[in-house]
Amino acid sequence: MASGSGPPPPSIGATAGTLGSSAGSHLVPPSSAAAAAAASTVAAASSVSGSVSNSNSVNTSVVNPPGSSSSNASGGGGGGGGSKRKEIYKYEAPWIVYSMNWSVRPDKRFRLALGSFVEEYNNRVQIVSLDDDTSEFTAKSTFDHPYPTTKIMWIPDAKGIYPDLLATSGDYLRVWRAGEPETRLECLLNNNKNSDFCAPLTSFDWNEVDPNLLGTSSIDTTCTIWGLETGQVLGRVNMVSGHVKTQLIAHDKEVYDIAFSKAGGGRDMFASVGADGSVRMFDLRHLEHSTIIYEDPAHTPLLRLAWNKQDPNYLATVAMDACEVIILDVRVPCTPVARLNNHRACVNGIAWAPHSSCHICTAGNYYSTTCLVFGYLTKCSSIY
Repeated sequence: MASGSGPPPPSIGATAGTLGSSAGSHLVPPSSAAAAAAASTVAAASSVSGSVSNSNSVNTSVVNPPGSSSSNASGGGGGGGGSKRKEIYKYEAPWIVYSMNWSVRPDKRFRLALGSFVEEYNNRVQIVSLDDDTSEFTAKSTFDHPYPTTKIMWIPDAKGIYPDLLATSGDYLRVWRAGEPETRLECLLNNNKNSDFCAPLTSFDWNEVDPNLLGTSSIDTTCTIWGLETGQVLGRVNMVSGHVKTQLIAHDKEVYDIAFSKAGGGRDMFASVGADGSVRMFDLRHLEHSTIIYEDPAHTPLLRLAWNKQDPNYLATVAMDACEVIILDVRVPCTPVARLNNHRACVNGIAWAPHSSCHICTAGNYYSTTCLVFGYLTKCSSIY
């Protein structure tokens, strides 16, 4: 999750700062980025979420570090007299951190991908992982990326049966094969090959049930569903390619986020939010119509959405420059079931707990990090 707030302009510009604004300047506004320090800190703590703030600090989660038991991590005895393990891990990135994502592969635990925010065309993506011997995060691979990445995602491969892939969005959707030290580009997905211009991608999502499906959202009002293909082995490497499965006009204005739902088997249903202030749900099996789940009364742009990971009936969304999180129930369209408004500054990041249907973590501007529990409210101390 990333931070900052501000209305995204409707068109792409020639600089990295302009692209960042067009594709979701609520992540890191260029004015804040220019005034911020040049280094960023990644802090891994025993929590369930991650966020990036416009003060250049990243709060992420490391629960039970490699080689430690829960008792050792908390300094408990356990009979073995083991030494106390660190509970907070920090990594200093060489630039402002704009986006991040945890890897879920079982053989690559505690691995992060970090995207830079540099107000130039040339940006970087860095892969870091926790070294069990030194208990420090170290960089394993760094590669160039055009413009800041509006989102980074590892392939949702909890069993480790797919190629070790990483996707990024910005001007295009790119799929990379992770390696140490070299990470290489596998394919660039462009659905407008007849033009030299592109509509920036504000976000994307990788389908957890079928990792061959990805969905992107764009400022050109469309959502595109991509099919990813792993071809026959050439030498020792599987070639990866992609194609457009479908593209649809999803909103009346720019689309700012897209997320697949686990409802109906978890493959075919997804939702999107956009500058028209609506949350819309789609079914890949019936794309001739969509369902409007919610419309902001003032038509304020909605910037992010997140599905409940345990109960697919619920989702959360945030509006631009708003200090509250809106909880929606798809069974009761257009009427929020809750408004979580404990923040004192704009909310810019939301994540449901992976293990619970009633816990959600939200992040806001100005060092405002609050854990909100759906149904009742619990305030947590901020981690910097």
